[in-house]
Amino acid sequence: MSQSYSKSNKTGDDCNVLDHTYFDEIDISNPEVIRENKVCNAYKKGQTIFQEGNRPMGLFSIEKGKVILTKRGIEGREQITRFAKEGDILGYRSLISGDNYAASAVALDECVICMIPKDNFIQLLEQNGKLALKIMRHLAKDLEVAELNLTDMAHRSVRERTAKVLLLLEEFFGYKEDGISLNVSLKREDIANIVGTATESLIRYFSEFKKNEVISLNGKEIRILNRTKLEELANNGVES
Repeated sequence: MSQSYSKSNKTGDDCNVLDHTYFDEIDISNPEVIRENKVCNAYKKGQTIFQEGNRPMGLFSIEKGKVILTKRGIEGREQITRFAKEGDILGYRSLISGDNYAASAVALDECVICMIPKDNFIQLLEQNGKLALKIMRHLAKDLEVAELNLTDMAHRSVRERTAKVLLLLEEFFGYKEDGISLNVSLKREDIANIVGTATESLIRYFSEFKKNEVISLNGKEIRILNRTKLEELANNGVES
């Protein structure tokens, strides 16, 4: 699937990518090259920002909104691999490795995202050692987090992993105005994929958590009723 972007649209006029993420502390010798070539677009919920398997177009900076990264798994099913939000950057690993995108990026809500074209980003790295070092450190940190998550999840029961994922969703998305409803709407299948279990198993543990008044459910809405108990389940759950 090809990707298309429009330059200097109304949304993009308010976007100053150099003031965000990895560029806020970096002294760019020729910032106009970036400002004149950046591409900014608004995305509606569910729109694809870039597609798994496509050639990398550039570095993406999230100015507003939240994004999910998904990867095709067994039988072609989409699996959420991570989340990103305002201030995060996307696509840098493929740009540096020269590989096609290993995942797809999809808007989780209304987003404004700016892209620095590939050639301009590579030029930045070649001319600015401080930026290159910062990106390298971020890549190393990503690898460390991925390894820790794999190790951590591998030693947890499904019950523990389910509670852990709810805490991760809370940490990343926060709450709605009521202070107990998670500020995210995900299908049970998506949450099950993050947990690493079958949807039926997730529903079983959700029902258990609901029965014990740890959470309450209303469609896709999840409310955390007892966070202390949820933490206990994440760290001390016993597989049934």
